[in-house]
Amino acid sequence: MQTNYSPLVSVLMTAYNREKYIAYAIESVLASTYTNFELIITDDGSKDRTVEIARAYADIDQRVKVYVNEKNLGDYPNRNMAASFAIGKYLKYVDADDYIYPWGLEMLVAMMEKNPTAGWGLCSLKQLQTQPYPILMNPREAYLQAYFGSGLFHKAPLSSIIRKDVFDAVSGFSNMRMVGDFEMWHRLAFNFPVLLMPDGIVWYRKHGDQEVNDIDRFAMNYEQITTSFLLNNRCPLSNGEVALIFKRRKARVIKNLILSLIKFRFVSLKKELKIFYHLIVNRKLHLKQK
Repeated sequence: MQTNYSPLVSVLMTAYNREKYIAYAIESVLASTYTNFELIITDDGSKDRTVEIARAYADIDQRVKVYVNEKNLGDYPNRNMAASFAIGKYLKYVDADDYIYPWGLEMLVAMMEKNPTAGWGLCSLKQLQTQPYPILMNPREAYLQAYFGSGLFHKAPLSSIIRKDVFDAVSGFSNMRMVGDFEMWHRLAFNFPVLLMPDGIVWYRKHGDQEVNDIDRFAMNYEQITTSFLLNNRCPLSNGEVALIFKRRKARVIKNLILSLIKFRFVSLKKELKIFYHLIVNRKLHLKQK
């Protein structure tokens, strides 16, 4: 293997106490049919054998580079840290407990290279009835798909591929627990065309150690992000379309409030009341500013 190379893709793997899964994740990347990549692993202060396992792969494959943070950064800051070491044109996140199919990198790179105006891409999407993938969407089309179609901004970093220059242009992920990717996709979609790609490229593992299992704690964060982008001139949709989104969100929250009351789910009731108040207050403020 050559000693000097310029990888087109930087595969980024953040890790924290993933000794049970990281070998499987690393091997999935190394088994890729596409070989012009580097694999950057940034450990966030693991207390188990995660680093030891990762360094064993680095010893036998120079494409694997392992970095250990001096202190625990948290999920999204660690994702930014991994990106800071990248030298590839594209960034491809593969978490230490996930998997990319052998053909995954090759498919992603081929589709992105054929669509050079795309700043980023999302895969693992359900089939659309209108046309086959890949589908290039401008900002307005992406927001319409996210809020009036089958969804878009709910995808995890595993489903993304991002041009490094585009990632740097928006300063990467914000430091928002659980919702950093949701917020990031709003920013990217507002500024750059997105390429939609099919399912069958990556595999997302579900297990009890994931913070996503406590997603209800962060429901308000999702609402605040949505409100921020839709109501503060950071959205390519019309005022009428934004009003319709809020009307639907309000109806959904009212339905959840009623269900929580009927089933005596007081924790859910409190959460839905906060969201309802947030919707009403911010919508009124926005209307006053018009």
